[in-house]
Amino acid sequence: MTLNRRHFLQATSTASLALAGAPFVHAGSKDKKYRTALIGSGWWGMNLLQGAIAAGNTKVVALCDVDADTLELAAETVTDLSGDEPRSYRDFRELLSKEQVDIAIIATPDHWHALPAIAAIEAGAHVLLEKPTGHTILESRATLNAAKSAGRVVQVGLHRRLGPHYAHAMEFLKQGRAGEIGLVNMFVHGGGGAELPAPNSEPPEGLDWNMYCGPAPLRPFNRKIHPGGFRNFLDFANGQLGDWGVHWLDQVLWWTDEKYPRHIYSTGGRPIRGAAVLNDNEQTTDAPDSQVAVFQFESFTATWEHRQFAGQGAEKTRIGCYFNGTKGTVHVGWRDGWTFYPANGKDPEIHEDAQLEEPDGHSISLLWTDFIRAIESGQPPACDIEIGHRATSMSLLGMLSLKLGRGVAWDGDRERVIGDDDANRLLRREYRAPWVYPKA
Repeated sequence: MTLNRRHFLQATSTASLALAGAPFVHAGSKDKKYRTALIGSGWWGMNLLQGAIAAGNTKVVALCDVDADTLELAAETVTDLSGDEPRSYRDFRELLSKEQVDIAIIATPDHWHALPAIAAIEAGAHVLLEKPTGHTILESRATLNAAKSAGRVVQVGLHRRLGPHYAHAMEFLKQGRAGEIGLVNMFVHGGGGAELPAPNSEPPEGLDWNMYCGPAPLRPFNRKIHPGGFRNFLDFANGQLGDWGVHWLDQVLWWTDEKYPRHIYSTGGRPIRGAAVLNDNEQTTDAPDSQVAVFQFESFTATWEHRQFAGQGAEKTRIGCYFNGTKGTVHVGWRDGWTFYPANGKDPEIHEDAQLEEPDGHSISLLWTDFIRAIESGQPPACDIEIGHRATSMSLLGMLSLKLGRGVAWDGDRERVIGDDDANRLLRREYRAPWVYPKA
């Protein structure tokens, strides 16, 4: 454990230096120390927490995780970074009943986003909630309703809304400099091939596998799922569209004045990875290895595409979205910044390099600073729960269409599929007892 902890500290030290030099970061007053708890204390949760620690306005009072080894490493790291000595919990309910918490950071697997977030809100905490805002649309809606009812700030981890090059690209688009946009293409591509099943096993000592699964079905333990592989298991997440897709769908919603698509169609499958396997002895992932989704808005069309196979040399970029307009195309990317390709070949391209916080290339300090600003000012955060809910709902509608095998018409005001009872049943799912689905 000492070696792993040393590597983690080296990474967080590097990140702290990056945060200190990040553009537009104003840490705010350090007179107020927000009593903060982290629920989900793995790699990403600790990234969020160390950003909060670096801002200097946090007292870490509690950590929660179902994995004892993860919890021990996180507690030691917090003490080394801040001097705080947080208490450790295996169940978020016990944490919230015993600790006075101003802020809860939730970075669990996706199927565990809604219930802890709602419980933290009802306990009086403001919440930094990793995206997506729910595993199903009505979970997400229940979280939004809880935040509004309690008057709590919920900042969703859509940190690209705060990154400088994303903001500048949006300004360029909103000024009409790419002309009238008729089509937006979103995409994330990566390598891979056929998938062989991995053997199931007993959970490692110190891992509460029953609690890990929680309201989801109780699958056999498999190291493909934990640590870190849950996103490609549909019991726990929603594949690439429910992960990366939420970020790029949010870029579209940031740009447009329309709040939701009217029609959604998605298709895809596992032509390369092969049929999903789940039995007592072994299992594979079950999320699609490739997927296309079409979101029809009133004034434009947006498409999502991902694949987890094939080479990358054939593509100029493997991630982001293209806004295709009458004056040219804007590519909003990640590490490659943003670029305008003019329709008139005689005009010069316009490019801005990415401005990112390393080592992970995200904007955690900006997300945290804006979160604190919202708490102290009473103004909505940049990545408010309603914003997160809309982007999450788009991704989940794509997955809903994929499962149905047909398109759906969406009434975004009522949040119902029009004239389709089978589709509306997929807006929620049955929970495994004793967990109770939140009221939306």
